[in-house]
Amino acid sequence: MKKENENSESQNKILESLSKFVSDICFDGEFRNHPEHLTEIFEYLLETESGNSLPLRIKMLSCIRTSKMLAKTLEPFSDQEIEKACSQMLHS
Repeated sequence: MKKENENSESQNKILESLSKFVSDICFDGEFRNHPEHLTEIFEYLLETESGNSLPLRIKMLSCIRTSKMLAKTLEPFSDQEIEKACSQMLHS
């Protein structure tokens, strides 16, 4: 029983942290445009000598993919809906 309580407490802390993270991202207000911003920045970097690095390119693509996944996941919701949901989760 103690182990189950610890797991539940840990899960609640994770959900609380995720809610705060999403809330903070939405506060920025431009998270929906981040994939395009990152792409533009990385395209510029790729034209430089230091951008000619396979490990750097892999990291860039990973950042763009993660940013796109976040934007796509939150796409159906308005900023107000996201903020309200996060607030409810943080205060529950």
